[in-house]
Amino acid sequence: MTSPANDWTADLDLLTAAARLAGARALEFFRKGPEVWWKNGGHSPVSAADFAANDILKKELLSARPNYGWLSEETDDDAGRLDCETVFVIDPIDGTRAFIAGKDIWCVSAAVVHRGRPVAGVLFAPSLDELFTAALDGVALKNGEPIRVTEPDADRPTRMAVPEDMLRDLDRRVSGGVHRISHVPSLAYRLAMVADGRIDATLVKRNAHDWDLAAADLILARAGGSLVTLDGEALSYNRPNVSHETLAAAGLSRLSSLVDASRHLAGH
Repeated sequence: MTSPANDWTADLDLLTAAARLAGARALEFFRKGPEVWWKNGGHSPVSAADFAANDILKKELLSARPNYGWLSEETDDDAGRLDCETVFVIDPIDGTRAFIAGKDIWCVSAAVVHRGRPVAGVLFAPSLDELFTAALDGVALKNGEPIRVTEPDADRPTRMAVPEDMLRDLDRRVSGGVHRISHVPSLAYRLAMVADGRIDATLVKRNAHDWDLAAADLILARAGGSLVTLDGEALSYNRPNVSHETLAAAGLSRLSSLVDASRHLAGH
């Protein structure tokens, strides 16, 4: 059964329940030395916990919505998803390096994408006991409470999570300067930190993937922000190529100035 186009709350409930199950399963491996393999030419780790969480998500979600497509970091890509109007977009553990190192900032990222845009999204950080949720026409919530992006404040610099090599020239281009936030090992969680106002903005290096972004994109949008290309365009998901160019994320009142200040970083 496909959710009505104007109500994705049933899908959000489904994602939430599945993400909680997958997160609980991943916790069984956490700080216990799970087996680790290396992919992408030895550049990206994947652990037994990633696969175990992925198995739970795939079983729970596709058994409830068998007509939806499937795109997950830990499942071999099936081009059949391109024929599906609605697709699950999944990262069973976003922040695998942090997970393997025993650090708390990692999360299950699960989204429903319909006609190229996310319509339901969940980020569950079980080690922190934090659950972020949003549906297309609802508000963004953190542990059941509404969250909101920050507004510009002339009395302080912009608190920004940005890779160090992208910081060059940015401080003088952003009004009031930049206060750099130290590295956040999960990209999805970093975007959630913009959504809940702990940081004001972030830049995302090129080659982030649909599964890193889709759920957080919607949560940020429903919290009053946006994730865009350095041309100011919204992202489109479930394309043949699931990687993206350099991106910017902030509250809507900050976004155009951030994009203008960051445009010289295109290609990073």
